[in-house]
Amino acid sequence: MGEFLLLVAHGSRDARHARTVRALTRRIRSTRPGLPVSTAFLDFDSPAVPQELERLARHGARRVVVQPLLLTRAFHASVDLPGVLRQAPPSLAVRQAGVLGPDPLLTAALERRLREAGLGPQGRTATGVVLAAAGTTDPGAAAGIAGIARRWQHTGWCAVRPAFASGGVFPRTEDVVRALRAEGVERIAVAPYVLAPGRLPDRIAAGAAAAGADVLGAVLGAAPELARLVLLRYDAARADALALTG
Repeated sequence: MGEFLLLVAHGSRDARHARTVRALTRRIRSTRPGLPVSTAFLDFDSPAVPQELERLARHGARRVVVQPLLLTRAFHASVDLPGVLRQAPPSLAVRQAGVLGPDPLLTAALERRLREAGLGPQGRTATGVVLAAAGTTDPGAAAGIAGIARRWQHTGWCAVRPAFASGGVFPRTEDVVRALRAEGVERIAVAPYVLAPGRLPDRIAAGAAAAGADVLGAVLGAAPELARLVLLRYDAARADALALTG
């Protein structure tokens, strides 16, 4: 069977998380028929990453590109997942692809979700966007979210400000919505920079509602831009692996 793509998500006690990850998996399979794609989770959901790697090895896989379904290179991508992958069966050549963010395809997916939530193309310059991330204790990852907000603002929005749902990083979604309103921003949209539903996305939604945001986008989920991005990361990791072995 040769080469596989293994998608690794964080996992959640919320059943919507795994359903969304599997919907993304199906979209990736339909985008590139013939590429074997499977899914595993770092926590809460099954299969766990070691279990799925063992299964792939039993079914004849020889090379696996592991794509973290993670938006920043924080602890899970830089420490947790590499540690798990070191326990892979010796018969497998495993390569970890880069995290998904930052990338213009992600901001394209965010804009798709805002349009689907009712934000029309008119009045872009009168709209402030809250880029609401899950949160992190990694200062580099938090700075990366702020950088995405700065770059996104240059595409014509009145303002784009970062917010965080956890991790001891501030401000929160509701704080940024209120700050933008106090600055006189006419329309405020909240764009959740998260992959799938769960406790933290629910916290983002609650903050948006409490502060009176005008538009709340859905999570990134199985957006076609996200499927394209996963495959780009897969192709880059595969090319790197072939260069090393060639």
